[in-house]
Amino acid sequence: AAPNHHYQEEKLMASVTLKNVYKIYAGGVTAVTDFCLDIEDKEFIILVGPSGCGKSTTLRMIAGLEEISKGELYIGDQLANDVAPKDRDIAMVFQNYALYPHMTVYDNMAFGLKLRKTPKDEIKRRVEEAARILDISHLLDEPLSNLDAKLRAQMRTEIAKLHKRLGTTFIYVTHDQTEAMTMGDRIVVMKDGFIQQVDTPQNLYDLPVNEFVAGFMGSPQMNFVDATLVKDGAEYALTFGGTKVKIPAKKANAEIANYV
Repeated sequence: AAPNHHYQEEKLMASVTLKNVYKIYAGGVTAVTDFCLDIEDKEFIILVGPSGCGKSTTLRMIAGLEEISKGELYIGDQLANDVAPKDRDIAMVFQNYALYPHMTVYDNMAFGLKLRKTPKDEIKRRVEEAARILDISHLLDEPLSNLDAKLRAQMRTEIAKLHKRLGTTFIYVTHDQTEAMTMGDRIVVMKDGFIQQVDTPQNLYDLPVNEFVAGFMGSPQMNFVDATLVKDGAEYALTFGGTKVKIPAKKANAEIANYV
């Protein structure tokens, strides 16, 4: 989702603030719990986590496609909970293909602009520009065609360039850690509807707050081993499966004695 920021003369702010936001479905299933986040104007923020973690639901609440059960959403300084999706001035790109199979690629791309009564020459210019960015100019007069999967990496670069050119706020959802680490100013790591950590890619990698973040963002993939902490003379060690590994002195802080 990208709050639009085209009206430079009005100096509109495209910051987004979520305060204690919940999504609770009928039957009591809570998809998002106490989501708090300040997204700065022009920031590229990424929501990442495994399937079912609540990242897409959060995006849909920002766009207005899901109702917020509890909490507050501000776009700029305006409380947006009850603002209709069309009045939020947000552009949203869906993961699945919400397209019309009886129309050509060109007509699909032009459809939204036609509904807005955009002049034909302006529609043509904007569709051709988008097609050039997507490298699908040669498909404009064909029936519906999906983007080739190998274009995904290329699209990362194009999305980053688009963000720079538009100068607006981007909120991007992915389950791909590499995508998150290479594209985001800050990353929101989610699990089971809860935010685990919000930080820069470097800080997430170097200073994960818990085992889940470490394992999910680690590359190459981390291995976790269950071990027992023991005192070994004046030092400490970990034992597992008949193996003993000494804990380096700089890791053996005063608190470690509480766990032996």
